[in-house]
Amino acid sequence: MRRASPDGQSGHLIRDRNLHIVFSITLIAVLAVSSITPAFPQIARALDVSPAQIGWLISAFTVPGIFLTPLLGMAADRWGRRQVLVPSLLLFAAAGAACALAPDFRTLVILRLLQGVGGASLGALNLTIISDLYSGPVRTEAMGYNASVLSVGTASYPAIGGALALLGWNYPFLLALLGIPVALLVLFGLPRAHPVPRTSLRDYLVRIGRALTTPAIAGMMFATVTIFIMLFGSYMAFFPALAERSFGASSLSIGLVLSTGSVVTAITSSRLGRLAGRFGKTRLARLGFVFFGLAMLGFPAAREAWQLFVSAAVFGAGAALSIPTILNLLADHAPEDQRGAFLSINGMLLRLGQTLGPILMGGVVGWWNVEAAFYAAAALALDTLLLLTATLPRP
Repeated sequence: MRRASPDGQSGHLIRDRNLHIVFSITLIAVLAVSSITPAFPQIARALDVSPAQIGWLISAFTVPGIFLTPLLGMAADRWGRRQVLVPSLLLFAAAGAACALAPDFRTLVILRLLQGVGGASLGALNLTIISDLYSGPVRTEAMGYNASVLSVGTASYPAIGGALALLGWNYPFLLALLGIPVALLVLFGLPRAHPVPRTSLRDYLVRIGRALTTPAIAGMMFATVTIFIMLFGSYMAFFPALAERSFGASSLSIGLVLSTGSVVTAITSSRLGRLAGRFGKTRLARLGFVFFGLAMLGFPAAREAWQLFVSAAVFGAGAALSIPTILNLLADHAPEDQRGAFLSINGMLLRLGQTLGPILMGGVVGWWNVEAAFYAAAALALDTLLLLTATLPRP
């Protein structure tokens, strides 16, 4: 099922019920980490673990996605989006809520691992559904709206989780129960919106392998990895240390700077359809990496605190221009019966970037200093810009 918008006019897209269901999946996909991090100190005290060990609650959730996301995307291509999404959402909800009852840290980590299995497909299949339902400029607009919703969730969940943690360390985990009504929305409200596969599994896999080796698709996949290395390796992991050392910034001030980036991402993403219509998608993707490079150079160069807010805003704009645009370009290149696999492999690479970023940039910091993590990210942004310029078609 493919359509431009509910009534053929993109201006009414935001009122489409199917897009609202996609938004609900997106909000569940980003819930599991950002909502519980404010409770980490309480969890460490309650379960008698060190601050170093508490990081396992993030890793246990993200690691399954590295291995399972592409497999679940292929399953969604072969058997249907709902057939994968509904069990995933229910497992996410059940395992997440069970975390609130965990008697010890080992059990909590195991339950987080199971919740990660449930969450592995969510961040890719929501985008696959957008690609199924919309095409052309309306798809670009829908991708932008979805990125805006994701940014709002990322910015608001820490406050919600922090408020629930005032009741007890385990209360933020109960937010996972929201996956149950979303599963029902998907089951009863989402149309069947993908083609029935007409080829054998072997032919399907061979075609995917060939497509992934084309320069344009390989370049976009590489760009996904580099974005999340910069985001989680330099911006998220080492900006707090830079701000505290250079300006004596408090945790509140650091949070406000990071929130500035999320707000700019949300606002810019909501205008992505118009921006793509004016400048073209490939130009926007490349421009995003120009912004990344400028932001990464701006953080260590800041001499006044307000300059950190400017760099965060530039970084947020870069994320808004590049991430949904690259996803949209991947959807354009993917055959309809392989779209779930394409976007899920991209989701796997996203998780890989999240995992590698802190490790790689931590090595840079250990070898040189905190500022070096930002200079390395700026160099990575430049390299990726040159790669996209060479591999993406001209607009």
